[in-house]
Amino acid sequence: MSVLIDPAVGSLRRWAIFVVGSMNFIISMFYRVSVAVLAPSLINELKLDTSQLGDLSAAFFYGFALCQLPLGLAIDRLGPRIVTIFLGFAALAGAIVFATGSSYEQLVLGRLLLGIGMGGNLMVVLALLAVWFPPDRFASLSSTVVAIGVVGNLFAATPLAWMSEAVGWRACFMIFAVVDSIIITLFVLVMRDYPPGHSRKTSKRPKLMDGFKKLVRMYPYWVISFANFVRYGYFVAVQGLWATPFLVYGLGFTDMAAANALLFLGLGYMVGLPFFGYLSDKVVRSRKKVILLTMTGSAILAGSVCFWPENPNSSIIFLTFFGLGMLTAPGQISYAHIKELVPTSISAQAMTAVNLFTILGAALITQFLGIIAGGEVSQFTGSADFRFIWIVGCILLTIASILYCFVPDSPVFQRLSSKR
Repeated sequence: MSVLIDPAVGSLRRWAIFVVGSMNFIISMFYRVSVAVLAPSLINELKLDTSQLGDLSAAFFYGFALCQLPLGLAIDRLGPRIVTIFLGFAALAGAIVFATGSSYEQLVLGRLLLGIGMGGNLMVVLALLAVWFPPDRFASLSSTVVAIGVVGNLFAATPLAWMSEAVGWRACFMIFAVVDSIIITLFVLVMRDYPPGHSRKTSKRPKLMDGFKKLVRMYPYWVISFANFVRYGYFVAVQGLWATPFLVYGLGFTDMAAANALLFLGLGYMVGLPFFGYLSDKVVRSRKKVILLTMTGSAILAGSVCFWPENPNSSIIFLTFFGLGMLTAPGQISYAHIKELVPTSISAQAMTAVNLFTILGAALITQFLGIIAGGEVSQFTGSADFRFIWIVGCILLTIASILYCFVPDSPVFQRLSSKR
């Protein structure tokens, strides 16, 4: 019987790393979707069209995706502390460029730098948790970090709208640049790459291409990647940009009322993370069933918006948005699913590769909706002009659901069932 060794028994530093690292991830989640609430201000002040708004929102995710492949290598070679410092400078520069930008190109550059700067906020804290805590606590702690991070999504809704009305959107980003700098400084001060008495272990470099060759031959890898591409990409496209124009210009909401609706999207996502994780592990005992059920539900819910009356009741809007957020959360289970379907030797590569598709989905689907929209959002006169948002989501989620039907379930649960 193997014994799980605690590398830092009684350490207060590791809990400081967990707390400050979680705060750092909150900032990342805030920046991801902050453009949505600011969209009306950006349209009015800089005269951006729908395609430019899509590009602006997507630029963050392109920057984020760009740094994913070298990020793991940098953390391994240089250590989380040095990587955090470099990424912190990129994030600070991005926030300042965005806050002071007077043109579309400058705003895109700011968002691109923000994406690069935020690209390691989750991976750095996960790398630290892996060496500071015993293995049997990693899953629960990492899930908690993600759930805490959703607070950033919530802050990018109503609170950001309040701040924008009070001091303006440019001042908001300067304030967050200062807050981000403080958090990064605290993180660097409390962080140590390894607990006392531990050091970096040297080992032979894995054959990277061998793992990718195995992955690209697997149907489940491509379907799970596509499902996350669609599920999270569509959610971010709605939450991070398109929901606000739909509510403001399509349904006549005020900016504050639209921000309140976005709050329900974030709340649904936050509730869904622990709920569906528990459902998959302890109740249904299946990855595939939970993912398939919720993805199909998302498709139905997105399609239902097309049948709303011209002036739907606010409760219908808030409940629908809450449902979309909650049904998106099981995308996190996809990482466990792919990990349990591939050989242990390539599980980390598989999860990283799926994560790359997840982030790219947020960028590409946001842009795709901007291309379909065409013209000036401010010229749209009713909810019917925004119907393309919900039709595209319904179609993509339906396709992903059909493809997922042919993915095998986790062999872990299959073995457990066969023993009964």
